[in-house]
Amino acid sequence: MRTSVAIIGCGPAGLLLAHLLHCEGIDCVVLEARSRDYVEARIRAGVLEQTTVDLLRRVDVDRRLDAEGLVHHGFSILVDGEPLRIDLADLVGRTITIYGQTELTRDLIEAALARGIPILFEANAVALHDIASRAPAVTCRAGDEDVRIDCDFIAGCDGFHGASRSAFPADQLRTFEKVYPFGWLGILADVPPCKEEVIYASHERGFALASMRSKTRSRYYIQVPADEPLANWPDERLWDELEIRLGPRAGSRISRGPALEKSVAPLRSFVAEPMRHGRLFLAGDAAHVVPPTGAKGLNLAASDVAFLADAFARHYRRDDDAALESYAARALARVWKAVRFSWWLTGLTHRFPGTASIDRRIQLAELDYIRSSRAAQMSLAENYAGLPL
Repeated sequence: MRTSVAIIGCGPAGLLLAHLLHCEGIDCVVLEARSRDYVEARIRAGVLEQTTVDLLRRVDVDRRLDAEGLVHHGFSILVDGEPLRIDLADLVGRTITIYGQTELTRDLIEAALARGIPILFEANAVALHDIASRAPAVTCRAGDEDVRIDCDFIAGCDGFHGASRSAFPADQLRTFEKVYPFGWLGILADVPPCKEEVIYASHERGFALASMRSKTRSRYYIQVPADEPLANWPDERLWDELEIRLGPRAGSRISRGPALEKSVAPLRSFVAEPMRHGRLFLAGDAAHVVPPTGAKGLNLAASDVAFLADAFARHYRRDDDAALESYAARALARVWKAVRFSWWLTGLTHRFPGTASIDRRIQLAELDYIRSSRAAQMSLAENYAGLPL
């Protein structure tokens, strides 16, 4: 098999890249280790920056997004139950859209198949070859066949545990990591949200988040120790704790229901530099992971592939490789700003074990400063709504 760009990974990053390339008339093949059913059932994030929404409109995969997505003009931070609303539309003229990554992935797969973009599901034993040469290739086992894809470029969009990053020579890759001493215990339930906008709660007992996937499906999280057994949190205990941390105003509006999904997710920051070696380019979680606090993971993946698609288009349309050469630097500049923001917002809203009482007072002072300063609110809103591409 021969193609221009072999894309490894059928998550939002790989799929969006495939659509962007299709719009430019650049052929590609997408490889995915899991089945279609598995990929479409994965429960992930749900906050889209305006730049991500604009990219979905650009590739004409926005019909269900427009019909079912919830446009939010702001969000709130509760400080021991007292609300501090950040008006994104007023402060920076932008909004966010709530639309589950599960639904987005389904839309992108359906549109890809309709457009004839090849996707090889259950492609196992993926291996990358000759990535530093002008003739790289990818091999895998798909069904009962051994498949070889010769290509001009490889886009590694296969996540933190995928094959792409491990294909880098060890002496050509530098990694940075911060592991947080807590995780998020999340519950997904078919109940209406307690508020029409996302709520971050900074509480004496720990962080909490009230979010949603639709007007009838809610997503809640609480901060727990990183090694917390899920068995310690039956549904009723979790609902009780959410009511406490969200305070009487928001907590009293919680509708309880059985969990559709419940899990503990660790929090960490991870960045791999550079995001390119030879003809292999990394994008999304293959290159970087951020805590979910700032809602940046999916949106960073979208900006990565926007840069990458532009670079490929310049290569094929203008015989101009300047954007390919600068891809890693351009993407990493945005990545590190998102890492910084996610670290800052996590530190502002979470309780760290073993810290002194003075640390809580400093948190409260900073939150009070944000409440009283429009400039501070603008900085928060600018980063949360998403920095420009």
